[in-house]
Amino acid sequence: MTCVIIEDEIPAQKILKRFISKIPNLELVKTFQAAIEANSFLNQESVDLVFLDINLPDMSGLDFIKTVKNPPAIIMTTAYSEYAVGSFELATIVDYLVKPFSFDRFLRAINKAKDRVEIPKPVSNENENSIFLNVDKTLHKIVLNNILYIESERNYITVVTGNKKLSYIDSLKNWNEKLPKNVFIQVHKSFIVNTTFVSKISGNTIYVKDNKIPIGRTYKQELLSKLGI
Repeated sequence: MTCVIIEDEIPAQKILKRFISKIPNLELVKTFQAAIEANSFLNQESVDLVFLDINLPDMSGLDFIKTVKNPPAIIMTTAYSEYAVGSFELATIVDYLVKPFSFDRFLRAINKAKDRVEIPKPVSNENENSIFLNVDKTLHKIVLNNILYIESERNYITVVTGNKKLSYIDSLKNWNEKLPKNVFIQVHKSFIVNTTFVSKISGNTIYVKDNKIPIGRTYKQELLSKLGI
């Protein structure tokens, strides 16, 4: 699980770095002192978890979350406990650490994050490529070629197969990186489709079996080329 720290106080950064170093499979990618610095990074790069201070010099942590497209899971850190109720109204926030916090309390927050973060486990054999999605503390096996389409809405991804619909926090960008390019294509800022199940295209609508999905103007030419039209 990868993470970044957004914290303007150096002592608080050091504590987080020390605690993170004690957690196996938790990798600190980058540390920021201001939200503006982190904004550009998070809108271009994918991480699983952010440790985010509420009181930052350029904007509040809560306002910052709203500027990030498809934000990852977030653990808030602050000295002010009165912010806790309001912060949990945002779906991406998995826990709230009030400074100073102990390692035990930090570890409980990490365990909550692990339950929220999708941890794909590729499985391959002669017949299929599969992943397991961790949704609501249950691992669901998904055969990639059985996916009809994937939809992004706010901070959530919905993976749709012939008999399942699974929703959890993730980004379309992450799925674009792991899906087979010879079968899947993004047709809209919020949709990726499996071309195997495309039944027809009418104007700016693509039909995946019986599902009507919009085609974005900037994606249409690439889609038609991929379908050999």
